[in-house]
Amino acid sequence: MSPPEGVFVTTSNPSHREPVRVAIVGTGAIARGSHLPALTALGAGQPLEIVAAVDVDASSVEAFCTDAGIAHPYTDLDRMLAEQRPDLVTLATPPRFHRDQTVAALRAGAWVWCEKPPCPSLEDFDAIEAAEGTAGDGPYAAIVFQHRFGSGAGHVRELLAEQALGRPLVAHCQTTWYRDEAYYSAPWRGSWSSEGGGPAMGHGIHQMDLLLDLLGPWAEIRAMAGRLVHDVETEDVSTALIRFENGAMATVVNSVLSPDEVSRIRIDCERATVELTHLYGYRNADWRITPAPGVTSEEADVWRDFGADVPSSHEAQLKGLLEDLRAGRRPRSSGADGRKSLELVAALYKAAFTGATVRAGEIGPGDPYYGALHGDAPGWAPERPDRSAEVVA
Repeated sequence: MSPPEGVFVTTSNPSHREPVRVAIVGTGAIARGSHLPALTALGAGQPLEIVAAVDVDASSVEAFCTDAGIAHPYTDLDRMLAEQRPDLVTLATPPRFHRDQTVAALRAGAWVWCEKPPCPSLEDFDAIEAAEGTAGDGPYAAIVFQHRFGSGAGHVRELLAEQALGRPLVAHCQTTWYRDEAYYSAPWRGSWSSEGGGPAMGHGIHQMDLLLDLLGPWAEIRAMAGRLVHDVETEDVSTALIRFENGAMATVVNSVLSPDEVSRIRIDCERATVELTHLYGYRNADWRITPAPGVTSEEADVWRDFGADVPSSHEAQLKGLLEDLRAGRRPRSSGADGRKSLELVAALYKAAFTGATVRAGEIGPGDPYYGALHGDAPGWAPERPDRSAEVVA
């Protein structure tokens, strides 16, 4: 039986009627620029309280809490979980901490909303899944894949699901950005152990996740990767060819070498081409639908009516996550739905580093790419001291 409206049940909220208690872990740029604004905006219209923030840098977390009006700064995650008992923990920390921090929060009874990249390996992700609740009402851990949640993606997803545009045939997924040497001067960037991968993992995963959300399951992938400019462990560019279960074929390009920066998805269907062009987030106006010859203008006008404009954003995703938390149901981008994009990235690296075609579902325990995305491949696996060791966790 579902709880009455306005009532939610979590381990940390046994009284059922208190506001959702939220803790922010990591107080850097993504927390200040995305997590905190989203929580603040949503908290204006629903019972929600940011009760604590955590960071290993005491001065940083104290300043963050002072600026945001948060009562409890911490430098110890376990202590915060024990003392504050949050219902939701948002993680805005480097990827190499995500597994341990997520598992700790889940075991304390809190739901988790974790920044991408999810974690450095499929093995880590499966450990997170194993720590989720087993009673069917959480706690669950969801990944920040905010590009799924704009109104434009929802409208196109519905058109494709209904086959209003005909069968999808050919697709292109492009994340071509530019990152200079100053960007890679941060000691944790460009390292397999700290980031999990290069632009395929840390940048292009957003567009690839959206492509999967629109087109459905993939079947096989071939790929290439290069380290063309930057002195890093990971790649700085990759390309891939993907065949989907529905027969559609796609090209994928991920780069941090491209001065003319753009994020783009294009899907050519039997009756129309759908294209999204933006950089870090989109509105309805960033989508374009071009009908094929023979499609009436009346039908094309219906396709082009995207309705109310909801930009892709942390706020849009978090709104749905909070609804799911209160209802005790698994949120989107958690579990198998959150794992699928990480699996595609792992397969891209395996295909690139081995030259083989990789099929969906083949990377599991015992496969070198299950425990690390570099797969211990010669020339790609770390050969020098891990630069991320210079960063205090």
